[in-house]
Amino acid sequence: MSARWWPLALCLLAAAATGKEYPARGTPEGTIALYSTLDTAVFEPLLVDFQRLHPGIGVHYENLDATPQYERFVRESDQGIRRADLLISTSMDLQVKLVNDGYTARHLSGSVAALPAWARWRDEAFGFTFEPAVMVFNREAMKGRVVPQSRAELIDQIRRDPEFWRGRIGTYDISRSSVGYLLASQDVRHSSEFGALVEAFGDMNLQVEEHTATLLERIEKGELVAGYNLLGSYARARPGSDRNFLLVYPRDHTLVVARTVVIARNAPNPALAHKFLEYLLSVRGQRVMASQCGLPPIRKELDGVYERLGVNESQVGVLRPISLGPGLLVYLDQHKRRQMLEAWRAILGDAP
Repeated sequence: MSARWWPLALCLLAAAATGKEYPARGTPEGTIALYSTLDTAVFEPLLVDFQRLHPGIGVHYENLDATPQYERFVRESDQGIRRADLLISTSMDLQVKLVNDGYTARHLSGSVAALPAWARWRDEAFGFTFEPAVMVFNREAMKGRVVPQSRAELIDQIRRDPEFWRGRIGTYDISRSSVGYLLASQDVRHSSEFGALVEAFGDMNLQVEEHTATLLERIEKGELVAGYNLLGSYARARPGSDRNFLLVYPRDHTLVVARTVVIARNAPNPALAHKFLEYLLSVRGQRVMASQCGLPPIRKELDGVYERLGVNESQVGVLRPISLGPGLLVYLDQHKRRQMLEAWRAILGDAP
């Protein structure tokens, strides 16, 4: 091999070697490859339990952000590279696009039929968690203050005491965060207050970050007083959550995200991929996910943390699950996306 090709070869080898291996524990049947936006440590209990049921199946698990995951998979598929068996993502819209563009395979079972209608599409994309997007407040900073319970109340509180809030509200950077863009696009559809809220944010030196963990860390430290539209599951799973955070389910509407899984149409091990998907959607898999991964289950047979908190009651808002389907493709249109990002930047300016 020519010396000039060695750097490229080393990069390709490094890319292929990323991720974590879970070797088969019994007579080998094969290995499935998962591309996932979930941290490996969070998802690991599911992989371990799956291998208890199927000791002959190995797992290669790669943790990728949503957009790089989508782009990598499409690029590999278009080049005829068969690497990923399943993809898991918080970006419901990108998963729907994979289905729409013919990159995924069907899966039919009783577990699929048990899912809510909004959490499955074409029997190819399946939501497997139930995660409300909430407002998160620093508990100590809000002592003695009225805690906003809706978007309108948050706007009102910002206008009443702008100096308290200035530079101390955070949310996702929708130009970099796929789930942030998804939530913002759904706010545009569902909320008459969203435009006014973004304008209020623009006057308050809104702080934006790509990742939920960064925002929660800044709220925990007191750098931020509030986080808007953050996935409540991350906040609840954080050590000291009850001590440090106040979580509010907006009473005007509370968006619900479902992490979504698809099987690749060109999966190297389709039969094994179907086994894993069936496990993930099963009552057993959902129970392990809830008890050991800290992720709220979607199966109605299980008593999830949000049901115990009364998420279906009026005091925590009107639930608006984001439905898997062609409606999610609207804001992925390049013209529509450009318009939304330009409007966001025009109001917020160069947000930190």
